[in-house]
Amino acid sequence: MKAAVVFEKGSTPQYADFPEPEISNENEVLVIVKAASIKNLDKARASGKHYSTGNAAHQPVIVGSDGVGHLEDGSKVYFFSKKGTVAEKAIANLQMIVPVPEGLDLSIAAALPNAVMGSAMALKFKAGIQPGNVVLVNGATGITGRIAVQIAKVYGASKIIVTGRNEESLQALLELGADEVVSLQLNDEDFKKKIKEIHSESPVDIVIDYIWGHSVEMILSAFKGDGTFSHKTKLITIGGMSSDIIQLSSQILRATDIQISGSGLGSWTKEESALLFSEIIPEMFQAAVEGKIKIETENVDIKNIEAVWNAETQTGKRLVVRI
Repeated sequence: MKAAVVFEKGSTPQYADFPEPEISNENEVLVIVKAASIKNLDKARASGKHYSTGNAAHQPVIVGSDGVGHLEDGSKVYFFSKKGTVAEKAIANLQMIVPVPEGLDLSIAAALPNAVMGSAMALKFKAGIQPGNVVLVNGATGITGRIAVQIAKVYGASKIIVTGRNEESLQALLELGADEVVSLQLNDEDFKKKIKEIHSESPVDIVIDYIWGHSVEMILSAFKGDGTFSHKTKLITIGGMSSDIIQLSSQILRATDIQISGSGLGSWTKEESALLFSEIIPEMFQAAVEGKIKIETENVDIKNIEAVWNAETQTGKRLVVRI
């Protein structure tokens, strides 16, 4: 079969022949792949730099971690697989398959779940979002941040504040459900002052963070208590696009009712991971069908994988490989 294959760690995937996958146990099923999205996760795993790849010696591998296709009976499904998905055929575990509803474009079905994993899992399980909560999305102008804004709305957030550097992208978030924008282009004092004013007027219950680094330091500084009772806030980090390290004063933790945690592969329980496939992705697929969640895609043919792998994708769009 044809597939997008990385032959050496860190090299660009090539459109090449690769042995067809074989089912090894009764919990697996063959999928005829039609579309698969390319994310930062896939590129990091292909390079061997992602923490989930371990230290095993590199072998030729098919890129991709999830996709959309048909089962042998013709039913359309989304699936997750650690064995590579950007190929004509792939093997999926029966516990990691979600039916694709009628009316949902295959490219959208391929593009949406990873962003759901990077937003809904944090909101639902790490933050325990409740209707009426106030949510701040730090670094909201990326694809997953945009989805987080929309899912927070689906979950009943009463107010959504977003931060980012791209002014045009920030303003576009107002059309997706955000209520207030705060530019990361502001100087430090003005940024902290703005966050403090918002927190004073509408206490923030949840912070969903995609960039970590200095912006989180400023947000925590703005939330710092003064020795009286403070509002309970949960900060969940999902990415470190700005920096993987912050400086955190112990005074902030002692003076502020704040809980800091992360959300990502390895941080979810088996039960939560199962619910991702049985409840959360199906719910968000339906929300997309109903127009409550929108994601834009840039579609390319698998034959062009080498040319597009390192190319810049249009802002706000997910690269989807069609097979």
